[in-house]
Amino acid sequence: MPIYNRVGKLPKKRHVQFRNHDGRLYQEEVFGSRGFDGRYSILYHLYAPTEVRAVEVLSNELQPKFVSPSEGLRHRHLRLGDATAEGDAISGRKVVLANDDLSIGVCAPKDSMGYFFCNGNSDEIIFVQEGSGHLFTQFGSLPYREADYIVIPKGTIYQIVSSTPEADLFLVIETPGNVEIPRRFINEYGQLLEHSPFYSRDIVLPEGVPPCDARGDFEVRIKTRNHLMSYHWGHHPFDVVGWDGYLYPFVFNILDFEPITGRIHMPPPVHQTFAGQNFVVCSFVPRSSIIIRTPFLLRTTTAICRAMRFCFM
Repeated sequence: MPIYNRVGKLPKKRHVQFRNHDGRLYQEEVFGSRGFDGRYSILYHLYAPTEVRAVEVLSNELQPKFVSPSEGLRHRHLRLGDATAEGDAISGRKVVLANDDLSIGVCAPKDSMGYFFCNGNSDEIIFVQEGSGHLFTQFGSLPYREADYIVIPKGTIYQIVSSTPEADLFLVIETPGNVEIPRRFINEYGQLLEHSPFYSRDIVLPEGVPPCDARGDFEVRIKTRNHLMSYHWGHHPFDVVGWDGYLYPFVFNILDFEPITGRIHMPPPVHQTFAGQNFVVCSFVPRSSIIIRTPFLLRTTTAICRAMRFCFM
C-alpha cells in the first residue's frame, strides 16, 4: 500500500543508535521485498533478528498439493466450498490452479498453528470466505472476519489465530511478484483517486501491540525456493518496539468496495481490486443500475453477497 504508517517508538532519524531508558540498544531492520528498491519499512527489535539457535530442513521438495490431478488443458468446475478440513492455516492449503506468476488454492484448517510462518517466496492474498480471528505479525495484529482480503508481503512473519476453530475457509493466492493497488486508481503522489472504488479509510492497518520480550525456543517455518525450513529462534519474533514505512500487511473488506456502475454491462477492469505480476484480482460484487434508497441497497447488497458466497463455490 502506498500509505505511510508509523507504530510505536521510533528515533528521530534513521540508522542511528536507538536505546531505551536503561541504555539497551534496539536492533534496526530494513524490511523490503525488492532489496533496496521499491517500498520498505524500518523496524526496531529488542533482539537481533539474526539470532537463530538451530536450522533444519522440513522438506526439500515443496510442490503444490493439487486438488485435481494434472491432465492438461481442459474445462473444469472446481467446487472449492466443499474443501475438506485438514491441517492448519499453512499445512492445510491445497493448490488448484498454478503457473509461473501465481498459485490459487483453498484452505479449511482444523488445527491451530503451533509455530510462526514466513513466506520468503511470495506475497499472499488470503480471502476469508468464512470465519474470523487475528493475524499476528511483527508489525502488530490485524483482526479478520468474513469477506476480508488479507494482504501479506513476502518476508512477513505471521501466525493466524482463529476465533472460529474448524469453521474458517480461505481462498489463498501466492505470487512471487508484489501485490499492489491498481495504478489506474492512484495519482502521481500515491493517493487513491476520487473515481477509485475504495479509499484509504477502507484499508485496515496493523494495530500496535506491546513487544513480546520473551526468551526460549520459538519455531519459525520459512518457505524459500523449493524448501520448507524450520528456524528455531532464541526469542519471540514479535519483539518490535516500533516501525514505520510503506510496506506491511493490511486488510480490506469487500463490502467496502463501491462498484463502478453504468446503464449497461461494465467491463472487468472496473472491478479490479488488486494487481500483481501478469495477473489482476477482480471483485464482481452486486451492483444496482437503478436509483433506489441507499439503506435498502446496502442491506440488499450484503444479503446478495452472502448468498453468492463471492463466487467462491
